[in-house]
Amino acid sequence: MIGQSMINVNSGGRGRLSGITAAIALLCFILFTASWIEMIPLAALVGVMFMVVIGTFEWATFGLARRVPKRDFFVIVLVTVVTVMTDLAIAVIVGVIVSALMFAWEHAKHIYASSYTNDQGSKVYEVNGPLFFGSVANFLELFDAQNDPQDVIVDFGKSRVADHSAIEAIETLAERYNKAGKTLHLRHLSQDCLALLTKAGSLVEINHIEDPSYKVATDVLA
Repeated sequence: MIGQSMINVNSGGRGRLSGITAAIALLCFILFTASWIEMIPLAALVGVMFMVVIGTFEWATFGLARRVPKRDFFVIVLVTVVTVMTDLAIAVIVGVIVSALMFAWEHAKHIYASSYTNDQGSKVYEVNGPLFFGSVANFLELFDAQNDPQDVIVDFGKSRVADHSAIEAIETLAERYNKAGKTLHLRHLSQDCLALLTKAGSLVEINHIEDPSYKVATDVLA
């Protein structure tokens, strides 16, 4: 259907009538001229399909190799190869999955933390970037449980805890500080993350004091 549509467009048939005409002609071929079509040699049909491929393939894609990111061009080539080996539906599914994994891998590198010591002598880590299954390894490398002071605060005000793997990473971090005899506090967590930690029976102490519930004042009663 994609090949037929592209042939119609390349031949100047850009209206709805072109698609209707192609559908009616195909129906007539199947119902009334099937016996004649069976007389056409298979080699001739193969040649026709080759011409369809040559006419419908987007040859300008090769010119994008140097202008688009390598991962995007890899997905293009991968989908093309899978389409030839299987079919278009499977190729689309493979392309979506590979693109999603590449997106996750790329965003896993965006997590980092800045640290400072507050007036109470606690070391504060301000985490930046999303925390999910792809970034948990980099997240755990941001902390130094052995050399940090006795009280450590992890601020998630500029981060987002996305999935269960992130919860497990927080649990692993808490265990490291517990083994070192130090206290770990979490700050500015989202409500859904707090619910996940509570449901998982987290050992981490959650700092609710610095997470106030802000209210919006209106003049409705006035």
